[in-house]
Amino acid sequence: MTIELDPLMTWGIVVCALVVLVAAFLLGRRSGIRRTLNSVRRFVHPANLSDSEVSDAARYRAALIVNPTKTDVRRLASTAEAICRFEGWNPPLVFETTIDDSGEGATIRALDEGVDVVIAAGGDGTIRAVASALAGSSTPMGIVPLGTGNLLARNIDLVLDKTEWALRIALWGRNREIDVGAARIAADGDSHVFTVMTGLGFDAAVMADTNDELKSRLGWLAYVEAGSRKLAGKPSHVKVTFDDDYRISARVRSVLGGNCGRLQGGIQLLPQAVIDDGMLDVLIVSPKNLGQWVGVLASIAGRRASKGLHTNIRKCQKVVIESREELDVQLDGDPIGQSSYLEMEVRPSALTVRVPTVEQRKQIRADAWPV
Repeated sequence: MTIELDPLMTWGIVVCALVVLVAAFLLGRRSGIRRTLNSVRRFVHPANLSDSEVSDAARYRAALIVNPTKTDVRRLASTAEAICRFEGWNPPLVFETTIDDSGEGATIRALDEGVDVVIAAGGDGTIRAVASALAGSSTPMGIVPLGTGNLLARNIDLVLDKTEWALRIALWGRNREIDVGAARIAADGDSHVFTVMTGLGFDAAVMADTNDELKSRLGWLAYVEAGSRKLAGKPSHVKVTFDDDYRISARVRSVLGGNCGRLQGGIQLLPQAVIDDGMLDVLIVSPKNLGQWVGVLASIAGRRASKGLHTNIRKCQKVVIESREELDVQLDGDPIGQSSYLEMEVRPSALTVRVPTVEQRKQIRADAWPV
């Protein structure tokens, strides 16, 4: 018995087979799904078409929040616009931070405009402000690191010294959900978001006493200079309560809580901290004299701070530190004044950040991207 196929049905089978073969080929390439999706996006709204040929409604749009003290805003905005045009995105919305708005208000305005990603261009303070507004939302944050520490960028393995690469990662990178911390310096006070670590005592005093002019010339070595002048201080008596359950009393120089612990120079201050494990790592530093500081430095250098000489780390979801005296407090390296109370709590998976894809990492290592 002979079965005759309708010509339209035959063509339909052939077309379906070709689609399957092409999809399998694309998905099997080294770039994987990301390149396939990017190719589809560019086919839908290719970068070389004029605005009259491609509807603005079909394009993505980014917001760029820039700290003008860290870079030439006009030059960065021009670079971002050129990259967005090449990638088939609308021109970015550009906002500058001010003394009165370090980035949170600008981010809220960007969200009201319905942008697809908010890019924080500045130091850790700018990134923290943008993260404060984005935490709890589904809009991802891209990062162009322009500060001295760039701590969050270091801890999520972003490229630090290539603005164009950082912008492209912000547009087409992989979304990663990370934890953020929430800190209060009064039991009934406002909550402040932090992305890396917050501390009370020695570390905050160093941040507060670092010379800005020296920091602009020496970078992170300016913190070392300030720290050397603070080593001889006296310990403070504190009560530390973990998860409303376990309490200790101690004489300490510093108490820090963090989501991640990599600092400049490859130093791992919190060696077991994981940025998306839903936990805070709390470090207690308790040397009594200059000699014992040597033990602290040896513990940190050897990544044994969790149970080192005059250091101790405990994991928790919430911690409250109460001191007999007013001590300096810092959020992600920014001094915020003095307090005898510091409460920190983790907010699991509260922030989505753009990080490099596997293919982007390969291209960056090969110094072959962008092209």
